[in-house]
Amino acid sequence: MTTPVLQATAVHKHYRLGKREIPVLRGIDLSVAAGETVALLGASGAGKSTLLHVLGLLDPPSSGEVHYDGRRVDALPIGQRAALRHAQVGFVFQFYHLIPELTALQNVLLARMMATSVFAYWGQRKQARQKAIAMLEQVGLGDRLHHRPTELSGGERQRVAIARALLAEPKVVLADEPTGNLDSTTARGVVDLMFSIQQQRGLAFLLVTHDERLAQRCHRVVRMQDGVVVR
Repeated sequence: MTTPVLQATAVHKHYRLGKREIPVLRGIDLSVAAGETVALLGASGAGKSTLLHVLGLLDPPSSGEVHYDGRRVDALPIGQRAALRHAQVGFVFQFYHLIPELTALQNVLLARMMATSVFAYWGQRKQARQKAIAMLEQVGLGDRLHHRPTELSGGERQRVAIARALLAEPKVVLADEPTGNLDSTTARGVVDLMFSIQQQRGLAFLLVTHDERLAQRCHRVVRMQDGVVVR
């Protein structure tokens, strides 16, 4: 059997509020294979976004393990986790998280800058710029490179976020309600784009959504309730 590109084993996550302990994840087992698309469904508060943050190494689990390609990664030192996250994981969020003062091209390049040292980036800057331009052209924004987020539509901002997520050629993309802030027509175009790129690159894709129709486009649907996988 092929080793999953991403796997969670008995993952728990709780937060403290004063003296109270608030459980959010209660023993999650989940795996995603290379090239597989998985939709994660559940009501608000089910723990979907928290699980994405744990799987993406943004937040450590309280207990349990996270593995990339069969290697345990949640227990790595913080610097190694950050380097691994920048190299292997692409994030797409509902609210874009673009820097308003930067152009579309600069926002995409920022991902490369954060993944390496200043000196290393300086030596790679021309290649990085060419790659970022090519990525923006692939998502249909070749003529919007120098526009700032306030000059872009919601769909265009999300396309910038997708280009940023894919610049480092990650193995897995984690998307948290990527169309939740878009109208239905724009959302359909963004979804078509994401699935097209996913198929071209053979990416593993874990998508948090409330949209049943979007979920049915994935290879598999996983449902969460009260911090556990119910089916």
